[in-house]
Amino acid sequence: MAGIGDNGNGGAVGQENINPDIVTLTRFLTEEQVKVPEATGDFTLLCHALQFSFKSIAYFIRRASLINLTGLAGSSNTTGDDQKKLDVIGNDIFISAMKSSSKCRILVSEEEEEAIIFDEHPSARYAVVCDPIDGSSNLDAGVSVGTIFGIFKLPDDILGPGKSVKAEDVLLPGTEMVASGFTMYGASAQLVITMKGGGVNGFTLENSLGEFILTHPNMQLPPKRAIYSVNEGNSMYWDEWTNAYFDSLKRPGEGMKPYSARYIGSMVADAYRTLLYGGIFAYPADSKSPKGKLRILYECAPMAMLFENAGGIAVNSRMERLLSVQPEHIHDRSGVFLGSKDEVQKIIDTYNKYKK
Repeated sequence: MAGIGDNGNGGAVGQENINPDIVTLTRFLTEEQVKVPEATGDFTLLCHALQFSFKSIAYFIRRASLINLTGLAGSSNTTGDDQKKLDVIGNDIFISAMKSSSKCRILVSEEEEEAIIFDEHPSARYAVVCDPIDGSSNLDAGVSVGTIFGIFKLPDDILGPGKSVKAEDVLLPGTEMVASGFTMYGASAQLVITMKGGGVNGFTLENSLGEFILTHPNMQLPPKRAIYSVNEGNSMYWDEWTNAYFDSLKRPGEGMKPYSARYIGSMVADAYRTLLYGGIFAYPADSKSPKGKLRILYECAPMAMLFENAGGIAVNSRMERLLSVQPEHIHDRSGVFLGSKDEVQKIIDTYNKYKK
């Protein structure tokens, strides 16, 4: 008879299987750097500064309700949204981390009207674009929020002492990004990152170690899934073709099952769920927001890169490849449709049918 605390095989009940071969984000970045013979290490050091930002923001969000960090900070950001206290903290953390990294020449943040240029590092070769805390209106309700980021490599001819860098130097299509990703701060902090021409990898912050651990290697979107994610409260402002598409999901015809609706209202959370399970995430341009709601440079392009590298498709409201769209200014906006390949193709087909 097995004794108390014995599983009958001589081991303790619930004995934990220890895996000593843990792939941390630091290890992952170092191993990726080795694969690039011309690598200088600057990109890796920049990523270390980024991950410190994510860890810091995750810490403050976990403690937010205890130390009164939710609620409005009394000002609005450049896009007209009321700023939360955590928005301000997240933005300050990002600015400090990018400045101290010495590898970032210019930073574009949703919370700053103008680009921040670090002239103290004239030879720094990277530009970082970010939304420090996306979906912050959900913070008071304890809903998941996140950080979205993209990294561009600046051309050599604008770098070095005596050279100047301007916001216009970052008005590039997403095809020029060298890396992008997001961190979602929910029950745990999840970091998803991709590099140009590479795969998509997901990491989970292990709080006791203080490390991001590789938990979702080589993420791939299923080609189709009957799930859609959109704010249907805006449907009265949508174009005819947009309403026709979503109506077809809800009323597919005799004997066919309708799609399931899943909408959180936090882009990072909705996109992460779509990345894991498949389906479609949409924020169409409409008559109320003719250019769209989401920002091209630091929301649309980074997400588009992730979804394309995971086998999906990302387009704007004119069915143009989202990664090819060049912003007119740093806070320019766009409509967004991204998700599983077959699901986005249905959107393109509906658009083409109505626009003939």
